[in-house]
Amino acid sequence: MSVMVKTKVDKAIDYYSFKSRQIRDFVNSSKDLTIEQIIEFGEELAVLEYKITALEVAKES
Repeated sequence: MSVMVKTKVDKAIDYYSFKSRQIRDFVNSSKDLTIEQIIEFGEELAVLEYKITALEVAKES
């Protein structure tokens, strides 16, 4: 059972890491974002990074 949970945790980490990279790449390559858009993307990144951190802690347990 724990092997199955680790696999799901690893998949979730991969997914959130991919989404985080996707947002960073988009923001870094965009030249015409408004301040509000940058703040929104920053908030989304903060949530994703929090989830990644929580999953990595869970994986180590």
